[in-house]
Amino acid sequence: MQKSLDRKLARILADRSCNDFILADAKDADMAYGLAAPGMSPESHGAEAKFKTLDEYRAQIREVVAQGLVDIVLMSCSTSDVLTLREGLFENSPITPAIRANDATDIWLAGAGAVYGGEPSRPFRTASLDHALCGKAECSPAELAAKKGADLGLYSVTFNNDLDQDYKSLLAYNEFRLEAEKKGFRHFLEVFSPNAPTNPIEDVPKFVSDHIVRALAGVASAGRPVFLKIPYYGPKAMEALVRYDSEIVVGILGGSAGTTLDAFQMLHDAKKYGARVALYGRKINNAEHQLTFIEYLRAIADGQIGPVEATKAYHGDLQKLGIRPKRSLEDDLQTTETATSYDAKKTDAPKKAEPAQKPRRSYFDKTDAPKTFEPLPDFSKMTQKEKLEWNLERIRRSM
Repeated sequence: MQKSLDRKLARILADRSCNDFILADAKDADMAYGLAAPGMSPESHGAEAKFKTLDEYRAQIREVVAQGLVDIVLMSCSTSDVLTLREGLFENSPITPAIRANDATDIWLAGAGAVYGGEPSRPFRTASLDHALCGKAECSPAELAAKKGADLGLYSVTFNNDLDQDYKSLLAYNEFRLEAEKKGFRHFLEVFSPNAPTNPIEDVPKFVSDHIVRALAGVASAGRPVFLKIPYYGPKAMEALVRYDSEIVVGILGGSAGTTLDAFQMLHDAKKYGARVALYGRKINNAEHQLTFIEYLRAIADGQIGPVEATKAYHGDLQKLGIRPKRSLEDDLQTTETATSYDAKKTDAPKKAEPAQKPRRSYFDKTDAPKTFEPLPDFSKMTQKEKLEWNLERIRRSM
């Protein structure tokens, strides 16, 4: 079966004004966290830390695939081994399976007291491309051609304005690209904001965009990522990156769960300013009813409903399903701006959404946003514990 991802990418590259939009459910949290990766169990009470099991996490993936509204499901290689190779879950589905192809140290967040996330990111890969493609350490030419496994993966890079570490990250990415091209494995490139920059960075959005286009300048089309996954920094940064190279399809990462309007508004705004892909992990996984939440993400992405109306309708559907929402409708119709805040100790005051009949301004519009991007903290004055807490919060917003 032809995959919706392939059809949409072809149309987007042929006509940037088309309405196509690619949605991905990021169910790869087990590559970053420990027992907490699948998310809180609905059976937990109060301060009880009870989490869903990995089996329950995978069961949710099966439901998302059966629904058929997303274009990609991103998984760990181990989950893909179970669902893609053993079960053949995606064989008769328009959805493309993908794996997290690397796990750099800035997402090593499992284990109480772990400090890896507070250090500048270092490249590392647990997943084997052959394991993703055929389930073995070395695939035969016939097995590679059969493409029974996942032939798409996310590769993540975090630049920290550190010559030695950024050099090593680019070397590792170069090695990955060459191996992937030889084996017919496609990838999309995720670039986080700096997690522990060695030298000051005055303009983080520009720093990230500049490093992306410079890193890809020497890469021929056969080795390039099929799209990008980056934080949504607002209209100016998105438009600048989108217009720079018509061969680059730009996508956004979802960030922290936030309110329902946060999720819906970000998707709407990102598409408005040129993004054509959105990968939502925590926003979907923390939703009261994931399938209904995805229905409205798809409707917004396709231009069928606005963010405010979708939030109200989502609450209406929860009521019909007999599900108690985590927030009242009034609270859920507020935006929190957590997606652009990099100070874990700062609490942004929520803003009520304007009535639907009045012209709304996105909370990322230039009139609402700060004139300069919020600066990173001075890491030289932070303790190791403070660095870790800051980085944990950054990753939580990005998963």
